[in-house]
Amino acid sequence: MVSFVATPIGNLKDITLRALETLKEADVIFCEDTRHTIKLLNAYEIKKPLYACHKFNEREAAEKILAAAKRGEKVAVVSDAGTPVVSDPGNIVCQVLREAGEAYTLIPGACAFVAALVLSALPADRFAFIGFLPEKKSEKIAVLEKYKDSDLTLAFHSAPQDVDKDVKAMFEVFGDRAACAVREISKIHEEAVSFRLADGLEGEKRGEFVLVVEGAKEKECPLNALTEKEHIQHYMLAGLDKKEALKRAAKDRGVSKSVLYPFSVDL
Repeated sequence: MVSFVATPIGNLKDITLRALETLKEADVIFCEDTRHTIKLLNAYEIKKPLYACHKFNEREAAEKILAAAKRGEKVAVVSDAGTPVVSDPGNIVCQVLREAGEAYTLIPGACAFVAALVLSALPADRFAFIGFLPEKKSEKIAVLEKYKDSDLTLAFHSAPQDVDKDVKAMFEVFGDRAACAVREISKIHEEAVSFRLADGLEGEKRGEFVLVVEGAKEKECPLNALTEKEHIQHYMLAGLDKKEALKRAAKDRGVSKSVLYPFSVDL
């Protein structure tokens, strides 16, 4: 069995009991950076063979993981922090295992953008996780354009050297919106700074960031500038009967038909 294991994103105590059990029982562990993972294993006195599985060798590592699983070995796959696959290596491994019909599972745990969403205090009932934006500005803008009119709260990962460029691009595409920069999650210096895209994010940029941005506001219908009676008449002149015109006008204004009915009596 292959187990993708979520690891702490800051505080080592955030490891789950099940994750520790899985790592202890694993015959081999594939990790993004052996130097990083060894610190976690040493903290819990776990000694296992470690092999690299990062974005530059993931295809090759996936084949080794598949081979180990077919031999009946217990394989654990981790990234440097958080949940593997989510903006981290692992997706190719999943594809190789699925195509080969080899079972795998996830040992859930820490995930940076989920923590940031909570800390931001922005609406969390409906959201989209976008991950890291491309390096090139043109490609960065192209990605943001896809979400310009979305009313979902948006979450982005951003490296410290990219934060200012990412925020500037967001303002260029989204206009001014409320946002929150969250960093050092679960660590001593954890902070969630609310700001406006128009103002940019002040201060020195240290540590990995999650930028959370409010969704687009619903655009008001231009017909709402008309009087109630003129609004209904607009649709009637377009060929709709009075009942349908009343329905359309009510929808535009976000009110019930009964509110507008008195304005349609003499039409």
